[in-house]
Amino acid sequence: MSECRTLLLGGISPPIVMLILALLPLASAMADDDFQVKSVEFRSQDDTLVMDAQIDFAFSEVAIEALDNGVPLTLEVHIQLRASDAWVWDKSLVDQRLRYVIRYKPLSERYLVGRFPDSGGHSYVTRDAAVAALGDLQGIQLVGRERLEEDTNYEVHLQASLDIEALPLPLKPMAYLLPSWKLSTGWTKWPLQH
Repeated sequence: MSECRTLLLGGISPPIVMLILALLPLASAMADDDFQVKSVEFRSQDDTLVMDAQIDFAFSEVAIEALDNGVPLTLEVHIQLRASDAWVWDKSLVDQRLRYVIRYKPLSERYLVGRFPDSGGHSYVTRDAAVAALGDLQGIQLVGRERLEEDTNYEVHLQASLDIEALPLPLKPMAYLLPSWKLSTGWTKWPLQH
C-alpha cells in the first residue's frame, strides 16, 4: 500500500505534500501580479515587417525572491502572424518563439538581461530597470513584405510567459503547483495595417 501511495505522489514524501497543500492558498493570494502586453507597433525596415512591443513583466513575489537569490528567470515570447480569417488548423505565416533571460549577479550586484541563446546582454544597477528593459522588445523581424498579400488582412498573436521548464530542478515541482509561478500574458491579438 505504501508503494502505491509513493507512486501516486511521484516519490514526494507525505509531509512535503502536506506543506505544499498548505501553501497553495497563500500562493493564490500572491498570484494577482501577471504579465501584460501594453503595446505593439509595426514598421517597415528594408522591405521587412518589423515589430516593436512593450510588455509589462509584473513578477510575483516568489519569482522576485528567486531572482534576487540568483535564480535566472527565462521568458518566452511566442509570436504568430496569421490571416485574420484563418482557421485554427491553418498554418501561420510566421510562428516564432523568442527566449529572454534575466538574472542577478551577486558579485557585481547587477542584473543582466539578454536574449537566449546569446551569451551577451545588458547590465542594470536596479531590478526595476532590468525588468523594464526586458519588456522593451525592439526590431523583431517578422516577415518580408513580399510575402504579404495585398487583399488579405493579417493579425499578430502574441503571448509572453515565464518558462517553468527552465527553472532549476529543485524549484520545478513547486512552480508547477503554485499559481504564483504561472505568469503569462495569455494570447493577445494585434491587427496588422499594411
